[in-house]
Amino acid sequence: MRTRLTLSKIAVYFIMIVGAVFCLLPMIWLVRSSLMTSGQIFEMPPVWVPSPFKFSNYREALTTVDFGLYFKNTAYITVMCLVGAIISSAITAYSFARIQWPGRKLVFGLLLSSMMLPGAVTLIPTFIGWKLVGLINTYYPLILPVWFASAFDIFLLRQFFSTIPKELDEAAYVDGASHFTIFWKIILPLSKPALIVIGLFSFMNTWNDFMGPLVYLNDEKKYTVALGLQMFQSLHSAQWHLLMAASTVVIIPVIIVFFAGQKYIIEGVTLTGLKG
Repeated sequence: MRTRLTLSKIAVYFIMIVGAVFCLLPMIWLVRSSLMTSGQIFEMPPVWVPSPFKFSNYREALTTVDFGLYFKNTAYITVMCLVGAIISSAITAYSFARIQWPGRKLVFGLLLSSMMLPGAVTLIPTFIGWKLVGLINTYYPLILPVWFASAFDIFLLRQFFSTIPKELDEAAYVDGASHFTIFWKIILPLSKPALIVIGLFSFMNTWNDFMGPLVYLNDEKKYTVALGLQMFQSLHSAQWHLLMAASTVVIIPVIIVFFAGQKYIIEGVTLTGLKG
C-alpha cells in the first residue's frame, strides 16, 4: 500500500512538473530572447543561454518609444479602476448579502444573467453612447464603468459576505449601529482576502486591457502600455530582441502583483464557496 501511495505521488508530481514546464516555456523564451541579439533568437538548434547577455536591449527598447509616459498613464487608470472596483462592488454586495429588501433575489439573478452577455455585443452601443456625450479620447470610458461594479465582483463579494455570521450584525444593531457602521467596522475588516482578490483581478484586467484603450483613445500621449507595445511592434516589427525586452518590462508588474497576492487569491476564492 505504501509503495502504491509513493508511486502515485511521484506520478502526480511528475505530471505537475511537466505541466508547469510547458506553462513556463513561453515566459522563459521571452526573457532569454530579450537578452539576445536578433540573430540569436531564431538559431537552430535553439540557444537557451544568451551569450553575451544584452541588457542594453531594455534601455534601447524603453527609449525608442516613450514607455515612461505609457506606464504613467496605465498606472493612473489602474489605480482609479482598482479603487472604484473595490468600493462599488463592496457596497453593492453588502446590500445583496446583509440587507433584506423586496425583489433582492430577482435583481441578483438578473445581475448574474448579465455575465452571459459577451463584451463584443455591447461594444458598439457603448462606444456610441460615449461619443454622444463627447468623452471619446478621454479616460472616462475606461474608468467610470468600473465605479458601477461588475457582476463578477459583486457575486464574489456577496458570497464571501454571506459566510460572515449574522449574529455580529444583530449584536451591532443592539448597540445602535447603523448599516454603514456594520459595513465599515465589521464586514470590511473581516473580508480582506476577498477585497484583495477583487483588487488583484481589477489590477490585472486593467493593466492588460488592450481593447478598451484601442477603441477609446486616439492621442498617443494618452496611450497605455498595451497600446504602446502594439505601436512599438508596428514600428519595429523586425527587431525582435527589442520587442521581447519591451514585452518583458510590461508584464513584470503583473507577475509581481500576482505572486504577492497569490495566497489571497486562493483563500478568497475558496472561502466564497462555503455558503450560498
